[in-house]
Amino acid sequence: MRGSLWQLGQSIIRRLSEADKKAVARRYFASEADLKKTVLYDFHVAHGGKMVPFAGWSMPIQYKDSIMDSTVNCRENGGMFDVSHMCGLSLKGKDSVSFLEKLVIADVAGLAPGTGTLTVFTNEKGGAIDDSVITKVKDDHIYLVVNAGCRDKDLAHIEEHMKAFKAKGGDVSWHIHDERSLLALQGPLAAPVLQHLTKDDLSKLYFGEFRILDINGATCFLTRTGYTGEDGFEISVPSENALDLAKAILEKSEGKVRLTGLGARDSLRLEAGLCLYGNDMEQHISPVEAGLTWAIGKRRRAEGGFLGAEVILKQLAEGPSIRRVGFTSTGPPPRSHSEIQDEKGNNIGEITSGGFSPCLKKNIAMGYVKSGLHKAGTKAKILVRGKAYDGVVTKMPFVPTKYYKPS
Repeated sequence: MRGSLWQLGQSIIRRLSEADKKAVARRYFASEADLKKTVLYDFHVAHGGKMVPFAGWSMPIQYKDSIMDSTVNCRENGGMFDVSHMCGLSLKGKDSVSFLEKLVIADVAGLAPGTGTLTVFTNEKGGAIDDSVITKVKDDHIYLVVNAGCRDKDLAHIEEHMKAFKAKGGDVSWHIHDERSLLALQGPLAAPVLQHLTKDDLSKLYFGEFRILDINGATCFLTRTGYTGEDGFEISVPSENALDLAKAILEKSEGKVRLTGLGARDSLRLEAGLCLYGNDMEQHISPVEAGLTWAIGKRRRAEGGFLGAEVILKQLAEGPSIRRVGFTSTGPPPRSHSEIQDEKGNNIGEITSGGFSPCLKKNIAMGYVKSGLHKAGTKAKILVRGKAYDGVVTKMPFVPTKYYKPS
């Protein structure tokens, strides 16, 4: 989906009547009857959730508080997000690791059981099909989550390659976890609140690690990760237990952890310098151009063996022609597709995500510029509604990350 979620939320909430909302849904997404609903849909509505179409689902863009307040509260206290629209799946079989390594840039074989990483599914040209957090549960079991908007193409891509792999005798099968829901609990109160609901010691679970454990009486897949830059967890819970878990988290936080919608989720991930697929990463953008070189395993750089490896390894050796960078700017906040110019007015790139940072109280954005113009401190002009405003290349993340790592 093009354009930032923040824009979507503001335009829908400020300018559209209920009738207009339905017209937009029909025209651009699906009829309201066609939209899928998570098991928490009624819970969202009861808590004042403003529901909007997103990737074929009816999802809360915000609740009774503003997107600004909700963003700040997540960093100061905590936020709980329903991300059940995302697609979790498991790959099983003794060859599941070697199969997945044909499709992603990560050194999956090098992961210790119970650990994971961000990775990218690539195409033959080295472009990104999707980004995903993958976890090696055991040597013969991989758990991964893919983006809702990419679900159909991702599953078709994986299935096509799995058929060919199995035809050659490879041992791999898959299960799509449509029977489970996914909650993200983020912020400084995430761990202390969740600790009330499990006997397992969460202080021994570090960023990127995974465990199957009992939470609030249900068997959950717990990953210490998130999309905000804060410490936190993604909790895959059987759908029949999701509502009780959501209620228990809010109750144990004594009102400090709030239900948080897609609008604040977009602000938080932008402040953390994280890509939104469809904006900051697409089929024609490589992981190297996107600034995700760190996600290409050392062994993979030496051996290749994944789709598009020839293109990506060449970019690693010679440098890419464009690079993803952060910006701060004056004037109105830049938006997706805002043109970036050098100080002489020459086009040097394009903004892919932008907005006003609720936590920093200033404009932030990310986009792609020509290599050589990507150094922090480089001055630029950013066009918003045809007028040029001062911008400067800025290191990301804009807000320091607080991931829970061994000291």
